[in-house]
Amino acid sequence: MSTRQPIRTVSFIGLGLIGMSLLRALKASVPAGKNSPVMSGYDPSFSESDREAVLCLGLDRFTDNRNELFSADLVVLAAPVETNIALLDELKELAPKSTLVADVSSTKTMICRRAKELSIPFIGMHPMAGKEQQGYRESSEELIRGSRVILCGEPDDLNSFRGTLLREMLEAAGCRISLMDAEEHDRVTACISHLPQLVSTALMTRCAGALESSGPGFLSMARLAASPWSIWRDIISTNSGNIADELERFSLELKELADEVRRNDRKKLEGRFNEANRQHTLLKEMNRK
Repeated sequence: MSTRQPIRTVSFIGLGLIGMSLLRALKASVPAGKNSPVMSGYDPSFSESDREAVLCLGLDRFTDNRNELFSADLVVLAAPVETNIALLDELKELAPKSTLVADVSSTKTMICRRAKELSIPFIGMHPMAGKEQQGYRESSEELIRGSRVILCGEPDDLNSFRGTLLREMLEAAGCRISLMDAEEHDRVTACISHLPQLVSTALMTRCAGALESSGPGFLSMARLAASPWSIWRDIISTNSGNIADELERFSLELKELADEVRRNDRKKLEGRFNEANRQHTLLKEMNRK
C-alpha cells in the first residue's frame, strides 16, 4: 500500500502548554476554504471541564481510545519525555506502519534511539518556545508562530512524503525550521536551555533571604525559577551528562569572573561586558529574522 497519503488526521497525546499551542497554531494556519486535519487528543489529567475547554480551543475530539489515537496519519507525543518514550512501544503495536510519529520533548537522543530500535517512522520536534506558566490555559498559537523548531530524525523519515508535509505545516504556522541530529540537539539545548533554567533556580535559592530588597532586574533574571519540577524532572533525567558538563564549565567561568572582580580587573571586566553586549545584539537580530 502506498504511504504517499496526506495528513488528514492528527492525534496529540498530552494537551499541555506546548501540545495545545502547537495544535492551535496548526489549526490557525490552514487557509480559508481548505479543510483542516481532524485534531484528536488525550490527556490523562483532564477533568470533564478541561475536556470541554480544549474543544473550544481547537481540539476536534477528545478520546482515550488508543486505537483511534494511534491510527492517525500523524501522532504527536506531547507528554513528558519519559512517558513519550514509553508510549513508543504501544505505538509499535497499535499504529499502522504508515503513521508518522513526532514528539515535542526537550531532549531527543533517547527517544530518537528508541524509535529507531522499534523501526517507527519518527521525527523529533523541539519548538524553542515556552514560558514558566504551564497548562493548556496558557496555550496560544502566538507562542509557536515565529519560533524556531528543531527537527531531529533519520533522513528517510525527514524526507518522506509525510515528513515533508509536516515541515510544510510547521512553516505555514510561521515556524522557522532547523535540522539537527539528536546528540547535537541535546548538547546544544543543555547550553542554551537547560543551563539557564538551573542557573535561575540556583539564583533564586541563593538569594532567597534578600528578595524583599530586589527589583525588576532580579525578577527578569529569576523568571525561569517559576518552572515546575514536574516538567524538568524528565529533561534532567534524559540529558544529565550534557547538563552536568555545562554546569561544570559555567562554574569555572564564574570562578574566573569572581577572581577578576576581586582583583578589580577593569580591563577584563569591560571586555566581558562589551562581548556580552555584542552577543546580546546578535541574539536580538536572530530572533527578529
